[in-house]
Amino acid sequence: MEIVISSSMDELNLKGAEYFEKLLAAKPDAVLGLATGSTPIGIYNELIMKYRAGRIDFSRAKAVNLDEYIGLSPDDSQSYANFMQQKLFSQINIQPGNCYIPNGTADDIDAECQRYDRVIASLGGIDIQLLGIGHDGHIGFNEPGHSFEKQTHSIELTKETIAANARFFESMEKVPKRAITMGIKAIMNAKSVLLVAFGADKCDIVYRALTGPITPSVPGSILQLHPNLTVLLDDSAGAKLR
Repeated sequence: MEIVISSSMDELNLKGAEYFEKLLAAKPDAVLGLATGSTPIGIYNELIMKYRAGRIDFSRAKAVNLDEYIGLSPDDSQSYANFMQQKLFSQINIQPGNCYIPNGTADDIDAECQRYDRVIASLGGIDIQLLGIGHDGHIGFNEPGHSFEKQTHSIELTKETIAANARFFESMEKVPKRAITMGIKAIMNAKSVLLVAFGADKCDIVYRALTGPITPSVPGSILQLHPNLTVLLDDSAGAKLR
């Protein structure tokens, strides 16, 4: 495990983007595991700038996203499909057919989860998986539970997760209560994992996830077992790890 703590958000976002730059230089058809939310936006902005500068070519890359809300269509302004389109895909030269996100409006959600696992397997697995971490320790939407969910599955979001996501919606009532999430198995099978966390509100959970017992009650704690984990933290999120 490599932990990088810095007072400079610009430095952390640039370092995160450099992992993708180096990977794509060595493997142009790499499979990129991507995340949504506010945490990765800085890294995506750096990737866009590197693309515009001619330093990264995404034309052969594949992208698989961690999760999607159940009930939101891809063109819904709050869907993760729309988020990825606005924040990254539309601003780089990745092929639309190489961008994979769970379908939150599928008629059969269980079948969609199985399909998504087949997609990841057909791509040969994930080369680098970008992750944030929730205040309750969730990665993707793998919420705390009694066991680690290994496969892509649907999940009832916790009250804490719903409250944290409410800032993106008109009201708490508008926040979807269910989601499809990539399972722990695909995340842990990724050749490398990049975990990013910013802010004092993430300090306790980051410390518990990276130094505490490995337990489904803190899903991110499973990352302690990953052989190639890099963690990028600002001073506030990493305060207990200094």
